[in-house]
Amino acid sequence: MSVELPAIRDLVDGEWGTPSVDLGVALEDPATGAAVARAVATAPDRVDRALAVADAATGRIDADLLDRIADALDAQVGRLAELDAFATGVPITQTRPLGVIVAGSFRLAAAQLRAGALREDRDGVEVHRLPLGPALALVPWNAPAPMASHKVANALAAGCPVILKVSELAPYSAVVLAEVIAEHVPAGMFQLVHGDAATGARLVGDPRIKAVSFTGGVPGGQAVATASAPLFRPCQLELGGNNPLVVLPDADLDTAARAAAELLTTLNGQWCRALGRLILPRSRAPELLEAVGKRLDALRAGPPLDEATEFGPLVHSRHARAVAAAVTDRPHRTFGSFPEIGNYVAPTLLDGDLTDEIFGPVAGVTTYDRPEDIVALANAVPYGLEAYVCGTDTEFALAVARRIRAGEVKVNGSSIMSLHLMTPRPAWGVSGLGEEGTAETLRFFTGARVVGVEGRFALHTS
Repeated sequence: MSVELPAIRDLVDGEWGTPSVDLGVALEDPATGAAVARAVATAPDRVDRALAVADAATGRIDADLLDRIADALDAQVGRLAELDAFATGVPITQTRPLGVIVAGSFRLAAAQLRAGALREDRDGVEVHRLPLGPALALVPWNAPAPMASHKVANALAAGCPVILKVSELAPYSAVVLAEVIAEHVPAGMFQLVHGDAATGARLVGDPRIKAVSFTGGVPGGQAVATASAPLFRPCQLELGGNNPLVVLPDADLDTAARAAAELLTTLNGQWCRALGRLILPRSRAPELLEAVGKRLDALRAGPPLDEATEFGPLVHSRHARAVAAAVTDRPHRTFGSFPEIGNYVAPTLLDGDLTDEIFGPVAGVTTYDRPEDIVALANAVPYGLEAYVCGTDTEFALAVARRIRAGEVKVNGSSIMSLHLMTPRPAWGVSGLGEEGTAETLRFFTGARVVGVEGRFALHTS
């Protein structure tokens, strides 16, 4: 199966353009490693124009408009899934179900507006949730269309003019997404630019940007926070995760093996909530590792657009080399068989704990003897994004889960989706700052204004 790639275009002040800065990197077909295009950036003067336009933009974004965008996106979801699969190497059987987030983000934002999310009056005192101002959405390459949709939909619903910058390694789906949005929103309320960290830094460093929503690595998040601190500008940062799967002594063998294999290989291991640390009871480690290995060996590896593919190549040869280099000098075991060409990295289990996120199909394995040591092991790294607990005694598993320092802890689960559509997606430690979520991201782009006539709560001192 092949996919027709759109021309890489940016959108500034309602005008489409061709990014003119060559970043010196070839975009690849991950399945073959062959170059297919050049990574490009929007010219600095055009970025500056986008900032000026966003700063001056006015326009009304209501629930009906957001629903119209969602309706228009429904016809593009299949193409967006194909573009994201091609660009990232993630199997189409995984990018397609994630497509529900694309149009769904706009419908959820519309529903919140209709439910009164921007008014929170208390006893006759008005509480208005108002747009903070021009918003910047910085999106990484691993699930570009769903993450861009979530950020943009909520920024628009809040009333913020929004500039979207996507990763230079996965620019294609953003163009199609922007084509749909641009047909519906007032000029200047939505703009798309391309580029690498330098373009991101130019945008983040501008005081006209009043809110930044960033998903990416810890160094990038630190840079956003550092630039924003002097401006007292709010940041929503979802960063890395070195996530533990704690297998309890009573865990069902098949359940634990399935969870470990899925968490290691979903999105080819290229997601912030992937498995990074497999924590096993020492007495059961051999049988558990054997069961996990059988599942990994059975995965069908191949091109991401092939419907039979269960595990695909990594996004780019430079990322594949970095992941492979991270395990070279450590005792490890790899699983599965792979095509001779392409950016494939085998699922890998390291002998011993993993202290840093690798962002690939790699996890460290460590064991425990005493149940009382489980929580300390799970909390032994500074990350705190996601954690997983597997055990047949649900109450004991929940008791363990409640003590793990992570934003979300799933018991006997390994889905890429959140536990509930309306729960927050928090980040602890170096995994981020603030919360994402259906309601939380909309609220992030707003500030409160309280208006009323002084009444019964007043305290007069003279």
